[in-house]
Amino acid sequence: MSADVAVSVDPVADGPAAPADRAGSVDAAGTAVGNVEALPTPEPAVVDADFWFDPLCPWAWLTSRWMLEVEKVRPVRTRWHVMSLAVLNDGRDMPEQYQELMTQAWGPVRICIAAAATAGEEILLPLYTALGRRRHLEKAELTEETFVAALEEVGLDPALAAAAHSTEWDERLRASHSDGIGRVGMDVGTPVIAIGDNAFFGPVITPTPRGEAAGRLWDGVLLVSETPGFYELKRSREQGPIFD
Repeated sequence: MSADVAVSVDPVADGPAAPADRAGSVDAAGTAVGNVEALPTPEPAVVDADFWFDPLCPWAWLTSRWMLEVEKVRPVRTRWHVMSLAVLNDGRDMPEQYQELMTQAWGPVRICIAAAATAGEEILLPLYTALGRRRHLEKAELTEETFVAALEEVGLDPALAAAAHSTEWDERLRASHSDGIGRVGMDVGTPVIAIGDNAFFGPVITPTPRGEAAGRLWDGVLLVSETPGFYELKRSREQGPIFD
């Protein structure tokens, strides 16, 4: 053979080339490596949380504002319901000062129940916010003037303020209260939160966590509350509610 004879290689004979439109390669174990297009991350499912409140309770107010923060950083949707400290303590032996407070407590929850029956359950959050801001931030007394101002703020008939002194809505009120308290037992108060069959009282917090701190607390509360046999974590409160 002459020394100047060239030998060529037919690429087809050496096997098919990788398609030009596929990125990346496969290693010996069959695992894709290289520039493999990433699949889109699915959106997390929205969690429905049911929240029972009494507008009178400052601790429930703080927890409710926390839930609104949680909704900003976690896929959570809160449904609002009324419970009643007046119903919970009805017939109990209490100091005179607390009995007077429980007498006043009937008004706001009756108005909330009447409003929900009139305008739908979706009115409860804005009405709770209007009542709670006046009660806890502005330190307003639970008077007809306060009730009328809150009702007008959310576009409701101010005549609903009359429900504060009427027993017309008490059957509905007791049913809503029982739905919440029945999930956690009679030895707790407000708020009650339920995620499906997982229900608990609290958390009792001050001040309201904001941003990702609210999300982390939500994660932790769910973690412990979903643990079978878990009942209680508690320490003495060293300060009152802090409203910010």
